[in-house]
Amino acid sequence: MTDNPIRAGARRGIRRLRMLAVLIIAVIGAVASCAITVPWSLLDLRAYDYLSTLAPPPLPADGPIVVAIDEPSLSELGKQWPWPRAMHARLLEALRAAGARAIGFDIIFSEPAADPVNDAVLAGVLGPDVVLAGDESVIVTPQAEQFLRTEPLPAFLQTGAQTGIASVQLQADGALRRLPEQADSFAAVLARAAGHAITAPEGERLIRSFGPARTYPTVSYYQALDPASFLPPDLFKGRTVIVGLSLQNTPTLQAGGADSFATAFTAWTGRLTAGAEVQATIYDNLVHGLSVHPADGVLKLGSIVLAALLGGLAVLRSTGRRTAAAALLAPALMVAGSFAILHVSSLFVPPGAPVVAFLLVVLAQSAFDYAAEQRMRRDITRAFSSYLSPDVVRQVAEDPSQLQLGGQRRTLSILFCDVRGFTTISETLKDNPEELTRLINRLLTPLSDIVLESGGTIDKYIGDCVMAFWNAPLDVPDHASRAVKAALAMLASMDGLNAALEEEARAAGRPYFPLRIGVGINTGDCVVGNMGSSRRFDYSVLGDAVNLASRLEGESKNYGVPLLLGPETARQAGGEVPLVELDSITVKGRNTRSPIFTAAPDASAETLARHAQLIARRYAGTLSADDAEFAALEAAMPELKAYYRLTRERLAYTA
Repeated sequence: MTDNPIRAGARRGIRRLRMLAVLIIAVIGAVASCAITVPWSLLDLRAYDYLSTLAPPPLPADGPIVVAIDEPSLSELGKQWPWPRAMHARLLEALRAAGARAIGFDIIFSEPAADPVNDAVLAGVLGPDVVLAGDESVIVTPQAEQFLRTEPLPAFLQTGAQTGIASVQLQADGALRRLPEQADSFAAVLARAAGHAITAPEGERLIRSFGPARTYPTVSYYQALDPASFLPPDLFKGRTVIVGLSLQNTPTLQAGGADSFATAFTAWTGRLTAGAEVQATIYDNLVHGLSVHPADGVLKLGSIVLAALLGGLAVLRSTGRRTAAAALLAPALMVAGSFAILHVSSLFVPPGAPVVAFLLVVLAQSAFDYAAEQRMRRDITRAFSSYLSPDVVRQVAEDPSQLQLGGQRRTLSILFCDVRGFTTISETLKDNPEELTRLINRLLTPLSDIVLESGGTIDKYIGDCVMAFWNAPLDVPDHASRAVKAALAMLASMDGLNAALEEEARAAGRPYFPLRIGVGINTGDCVVGNMGSSRRFDYSVLGDAVNLASRLEGESKNYGVPLLLGPETARQAGGEVPLVELDSITVKGRNTRSPIFTAAPDASAETLARHAQLIARRYAGTLSADDAEFAALEAAMPELKAYYRLTRERLAYTA
C-alpha cells in the first residue's frame, strides 16, 4: 500500500498543532486589543449589569431610609418647589425627635434664600449629625480644564453641619456604576456622621445594587414631617435618613433633570433610580464593604489567554458534535464562572472577551480542520480506490481514524484465489518479464473487479494469488453467499479471458497458456484492521479462519474441483447456492474433522440428494470404487468428474 496515511497523518498533526498555536496567539492579540476600546468596555459593563443583578445581595436591615420629595408631598403641602428652608428645619427637628442617627440632605443649599429668615431658621437646627450636599464639576475649555466645587452656605457649615460631594461619575453610556473614590463623598461623610469608620476606597470599585427603583424603604416628605400621624413608631430610630428628590412621575420634569440615574437594574427594568436612593446604595456599599473590584488589565489578559487555550484544547482532539457541544457549553460555563466569582469574591472578570477568544479559536480551527478533512478525504479516495470497493473507500474517507494501526474481531468470509500451473507459465516467460507481468495483470484485473463489485475488500496480491474478504470494514450480513457467488463469477470469467488470450497468442504467433484458478473460501472469526508499521501497513486479517481458507485453496487441486468451501461458509451460503459435501479434513486446533464443500449451481435437487447418499455411504465404509452411482453422478454433474475419479482411485487404493 502507499506511503501512508499514518505518516502523512503525523505530519498533518504537527502542522495542525503549529496552526493552532499561531491561531491562539493571533486571537489573544486581537481580542486583547479590542477589549481595551470604549465600545467593548461598555459591553463589559452591560454584562456587569446583568450578572450583578441576577442574584442581588439582600438589602441591609440597618440601611438608610429615604425621605422622598415626591408628587404626593407637593400635593399635600400645596407648595411649589423649592420649598422654604424653614420647612426643612421642621423636617430635621421631626427626624431627630423620631430618633434618626444621621440625616443627609441630597439638596444643594449654595445660594441664600429669598427670605433670610428661612436660612436663619435652618441654620439654627443644623449640627454635626447633618450632611449637606455639595458638588464638583469640571469645565473643559480649549485652553484648560477648570474644576469647580460648590458647597453649602458658610452659615450652614458654621453650625457643625458637614459637606458631602453628591456628584457621581457616570460611564460613557450614562449609567452609574462606579463608587465615588473621594473621601468626602456624600455617602462617605454621612456614614461617618452615623458613627461608621469609613475610608475612601482604593482604586476603582463598582457599585453593588440591591434592587430596582424604590427598593429602599421610602416615605414621602409630608409623612416624615409628622411621623406620629403617618408612619410606624420607631421607624427612624437609630437609622440614617437621606432626603432628596424623587420626581420620576412628574410630567413637567425630565428623568435626568429630576436627579435620577440609570443603574445596573435599568438594563432589566428600563426605570431610573432617584438620586437619594443611589446615595443610599453607595452608603451601604461603603458601610458593609459590598462594592465590587473590577478585574485589572493583567487579570483580563489572563482570562483571555486561558479561554483561548481552552478553545485550543477543545478542538485539539475533539471533532464534530463534541466541538459543537464545547462551543455551546464552554461560553455558558465562562459566564457562569464570571457570575460565581462576582458573587463569591466581589471580583468582576468580564466574560465577553474570554467567550469571544474561545469561540474564535474553536470556529477558526474548526474551519481549518474542515478544509483539511476535505483534502484528506480526497487524498484517501485517490490512494485507496484501487484496493478497496467504492463503499469501503467512502466509509474510510468519512472516518479517517480507521487508518490508524489496530483492529477488531469480526466474523469474515475469506477468499484465496491462485493460478494453477503458474510455475510452468513463469518458467516459460522468464526471459520476457513484460509479457509475464501483462498476463498477470490481465488475470488479476477482472478477478479484482468481481471482488469489489460484490462488496468485498482486496487484502493483498501475493504474486499470482488474490486474497480478499467480506464483512469488513463495512457490515455485509450475507458475506458468505457473496463470497461464494464472487468465486463462481471468477471461475466463469476464465472462459472469456482464455478465449481472448488464445486469440491474441494465435495472432502473435506465440505459445498460448490457458489460465486455470483454484479458490478456497472459509468463514470464521478473525482480527481485521490496519496492520504493519508506522511507515507501511495493510488493511488485513489474521486468524485460524484465514489459514483454513488458504489451505482449502491448496486442497482444491487434490479434490479435482476449482472451489472448496469451509463448513461455516457452506452453512451460511447453502440457502443461496446449491452445495455438495466432498469430504472431511482435519483442522488444526480441533478434535473433530471438518466437512468441506464445493458449489454445484446447476445440479438438481435429486442429483444433490443422490450425491449426499453417496457421501454418507463413503463415511459409513460401504462405498466401493466400482459402484455404479459414480457413473450416474458424473453424467449429472460433469464438473465433478475429476472429483469422482479421484474418489474411486482412493477407494481402490484403500480396499
